[in-house]
Amino acid sequence: MSLPAFVPAISDDIRTVIVDKIAQIQMKHRVKVLFAVESGSRAWGFPSPDSDYDVQFVYAHTVDWYLSIKPGRDVIELPIDDVLDINGWDIRKALGLLLKPNPVLLEWLSSPIRYIWDDAVCSALIEFSQKTAHRSACLHHYLHLGEQQWNRHVSGSDEVSYKKYFYILRPALAIRWIRHHGDAAPPMNLQALMAGLDIDKTTVTEIEHLLLLKSRTKEIGAGQRLPSVDALIQGELEWGRNSEHFPARPDLAMEADALFRTIIKDVPND
Repeated sequence: MSLPAFVPAISDDIRTVIVDKIAQIQMKHRVKVLFAVESGSRAWGFPSPDSDYDVQFVYAHTVDWYLSIKPGRDVIELPIDDVLDINGWDIRKALGLLLKPNPVLLEWLSSPIRYIWDDAVCSALIEFSQKTAHRSACLHHYLHLGEQQWNRHVSGSDEVSYKKYFYILRPALAIRWIRHHGDAAPPMNLQALMAGLDIDKTTVTEIEHLLLLKSRTKEIGAGQRLPSVDALIQGELEWGRNSEHFPARPDLAMEADALFRTIIKDVPND
């Protein structure tokens, strides 16, 4: 059995709809969208036939918007429907989270599916993110995510949702990546994670089988748990719980402020 290939492709029709939605957001809210990417199972590498489109974006207002005594709302969210889930963060919020760092934003910047992408801004954000990414924050994020999903959807059950299984497997593989690759942020995509890790043949075969099943089954698809996959997940979560604390990175707040100012100065006024 061969691993179903990851094809980071979006149909022209859907891409047009998403790009149009982003254009409407820019006009309605008077913002500049710096990037918009796919962040759900389609970008993670394990979509179902009926998976929705999970679009995340980061935007900036003009300088004057930030010069206010009362801070404005720092998120834009569109109503969710059966096809589209679109929401975004203001650049000031995004940079603040990147300082922690927030592994979610690290993933957005590495998404293989892009709808809007300002090359100059995104290059600067990626360069900055490489300075903020460190093992402690990423490990804490993926460990919490994996344990939460395991306790909620797998523990004590013989049958598991394919979707939820992958929601646990990906954090477990990310922990394994952190264990073996140091401060290099884990790839967003499951196939890229697996390609960069030494995983035994039996487990790889079980993961390949799961990917094939999920690619052919609707989001509600479920089946029996797989021993080797369970062992990999539990082994990595256990390592994460018992790992030593890694040293934190230096304070980069001043550099984040400088980057923030540079970005918003380039946002044109009406």
